[in-house]
Amino acid sequence: MKIIIKTFALFTALLCLTSCFDILDKVNLKADGSGEYSIIINGSKSKTRLASIAKMETINGKKVPKKAEIEAKINEAAKIFKATPGISNVKTSMDFDNYILKLSCTFKKIENINAGLEQLKAKNILGKMVPTQIYSHNQVKNIFSKNKVNTFKSDYEKLSKADKEVFNDARYVSVLQFENSVKSQSNPSYQMSPNKKALKQEGNILDFIFQKKQIQNTIQLQ
Repeated sequence: MKIIIKTFALFTALLCLTSCFDILDKVNLKADGSGEYSIIINGSKSKTRLASIAKMETINGKKVPKKAEIEAKINEAAKIFKATPGISNVKTSMDFDNYILKLSCTFKKIENINAGLEQLKAKNILGKMVPTQIYSHNQVKNIFSKNKVNTFKSDYEKLSKADKEVFNDARYVSVLQFENSVKSQSNPSYQMSPNKKALKQEGNILDFIFQKKQIQNTIQLQ
């Protein structure tokens, strides 16, 4: 599926055969601009259905990816991330009992993550329409930004009824953590933690496809 915010094509293709999955995108930014990044795709709420689907060859006219294919693609993605300048400590975990995938790494600056995602797209691990220039950080002005991405509404409208149903209960969660306190932000749909050092946004993926919720946010740090 091209229009979903996704990490790895094969694992996501498997999850896209059921509508009940979550994507968690997390950034932990230190005061010097370095930090940690992780993304988790969690299909545990549909693990019984996914376990049955995994035994099939095709469903709804789509090939069902096998465990070995998924592992190979994830390992390839990790290798590409490791080769991206500024990115280190790349780790992956694959729980095929609960259908949970995690990729994490550390970065020297958040733009390294953009570069890593761009490399994944260049190697066809990410779909062509997946956004990659998501983050930016102006350390001098202490401004962290999550950038605007294109709408995928027209792509969604072209899907079959069965494919559209995949998105009915799928959710996206973004967590941004900072060493410095948040002074202000431009997007009130992000909830601020009591200590003002974390922001969280969540919603149905359909809300983001139709831009009822916007991911972009300009965050002024102390």
